Amino acid sequence: MSDLPNCPKCDSEYCYENQDLLACPDCGHEWNPADEAEENTADELIVKDSVGNVLQDGDDITIIKDLKVKGASQPLKVGTKVKGIRLVDGDHNIDCKIPGFGSMSLKSEFVKKA
Repeated sequence: MSDLPNCPKCDSEYCYENQDLLACPDCGHEWNPADEAEENTADELIVKDSVGNVLQDGDDITIIKDLKVKGASQPLKVGTKVKGIRLVDGDHNIDCKIPGFGSMSLKSEFVKKA
């Protein structure tokens, strides 16, 4: 039996070597197995703030726009500082605790790294 991996596109088991690439006869996909190993390690979540700085877990941020909060009588004000953020996958990609408001989810486009 062949020890080649299945095709990453269609999961076909009939892959073959074509010079230094692997190829799939079913869907026609060609890939470099060395690149595939690098992609698997690079599946990190990359989140950037409003000016393009890369954010990481534990960073401190500042809110750059007044944000209305559902159920709250007042908005989050410009310049509110938030400490110790946590990055998550999704539309609102920052989880944090804001003094006076509690746990919140924010969009990275409305914050700046402090």
